[in-house]
Amino acid sequence: MPTNLLLVDDDVAFCDLLCAYLNGEDFNAEAIHDGPTAITHLREAAPDIVILDVMMPVMNGLDVLRELRSFSSVPVVMLTARGDDIDRIVGLELGADDYVAKPCNPREIVARARAILRRSRGAVDSVNHSDASLVVDDVELRGGERTVLQNGQPLELTSTEYDVLDVLLRNVGKVVEKAQVSQIALNRRLGPYDRSIDMHISRLRRKLGVLPGGGERIKTVRGSGYLYVRCAVDPARQ
Repeated sequence: MPTNLLLVDDDVAFCDLLCAYLNGEDFNAEAIHDGPTAITHLREAAPDIVILDVMMPVMNGLDVLRELRSFSSVPVVMLTARGDDIDRIVGLELGADDYVAKPCNPREIVARARAILRRSRGAVDSVNHSDASLVVDDVELRGGERTVLQNGQPLELTSTEYDVLDVLLRNVGKVVEKAQVSQIALNRRLGPYDRSIDMHISRLRRKLGVLPGGGERIKTVRGSGYLYVRCAVDPARQ
């Protein structure tokens, strides 16, 4: 079945060209050209993925993303101006799964969208990434469902946040190189100035909070990567 994709961009000519290309790549693509209309549509419909431009009048893409994340975890790829690191960082902090810099090749958009969709649909493409369930302290990761519970309560994560957490939990107590996290969770090599993984880690830290016995869950190992810490105190005794 074709994948339902919503493109939100005020450049009508660009949307027409990109939608025509996407529809030839087994996507069912439609475009909306302003933020408020996009939000109204997304409250009523459920596309498989959203491609969202940052630079739009009235309501920019970052504001759209902020409101969207208040009611939906649909995968989002941001379109940003080339070289505009601030928009990329803010977009990732707000919950974007990935970004593509404009001007861009439509093939890159398709590649990023497909990579996110493969992960969100539970495809397993690495020995470090599994559909098996796992419990670490107060966090339960249900691989088959791609859901996470904390203290028995659902934890709202984006598709990419889930994948980053999946990598760390399956290597609990071990340092995982940032490049490895990027390759598995984003399905791409880590660029020299790419802060995508840092932003996803930051959001996970905020959502998960501290360990049951206190202390940081995800430690940054300078010059290497990240370490998910196992709690030294039995959470059941807290």
